[in-house]
Amino acid sequence: MTDTARALGSVGRGALRLTVYLLWTLLLIPVQALAVALRWPLRHRLPVFYHRQCARLLGLDLVVRGQQATSAAGAGPVLFVSNHSSYLDITVLGALIPGSFVAKTEVAGWPFFGLLAKLQRTVFVERKARAEVGKQRDDIGARLDAGDSLILFPEGTSSDGNRTLPFKTALFAVAARRIGDRPLTVQPVSVTPTRLDGIPMGIAFRPFYAWYGDMDLAPHLWQVFQLGGMTVEIEFHPPVTIDDVSSRKALAEHCQRVIAQGVARAVSGRPAPAAPVPTTPAPATP
Repeated sequence: MTDTARALGSVGRGALRLTVYLLWTLLLIPVQALAVALRWPLRHRLPVFYHRQCARLLGLDLVVRGQQATSAAGAGPVLFVSNHSSYLDITVLGALIPGSFVAKTEVAGWPFFGLLAKLQRTVFVERKARAEVGKQRDDIGARLDAGDSLILFPEGTSSDGNRTLPFKTALFAVAARRIGDRPLTVQPVSVTPTRLDGIPMGIAFRPFYAWYGDMDLAPHLWQVFQLGGMTVEIEFHPPVTIDDVSSRKALAEHCQRVIAQGVARAVSGRPAPAAPVPTTPAPATP
């Protein structure tokens, strides 16, 4: 069997991974549900532990560049802003960032994955309803005021992974919020799949990671379970606040520009130096 054929999948590997993934997920669902219901601190830590193990199970090698931000003096939340090319971005970013995602309302109704999103305390927004922008901003703001870091995908949809789409600016209005007497910390993050079992992905292989357009979820997910190891490069760019720019539109443009540059560097094979991936100990029993 050639290296390419081996990288592109094994039914046996897929069946084993799928079985372990389901058992692992079903084991932790009631624990997280209880942690959320009782407001245990574990509700923040367990998703990171869960996603990190899922990344290992799926053969995702996470190469981290840059420094993940905390807000000024380490007090308060961070709004992480990232490009988006796949549902796998949830596992990748969830394995690194102790926070919740901002997702479109349709995700809440998805079988199984909608439940997982709710258990991670996802903020659901209706991206097409302009009249709801104020409410969505307030919902996101309330979570930030409560000290929760959030992860936002401002492209509004997933891309093919080779480029970064223009950012929608409406939800950047939340960046005008002040946490105490400090502006909200915003950190751009670029996520780029680069290798499949050591083979550079390029345009031909990147759709094995990227899920976009009219792709069906189930066949794509089954292919992911069968694949060899994938290298995903994550670059945490310097954090910024709205005080550093002139407006929410300027903030969105800044984030889009630096994220697009990070993706372009990773795709071209000329990334910034890598930082060590942090390790997370098993969560303590509350």
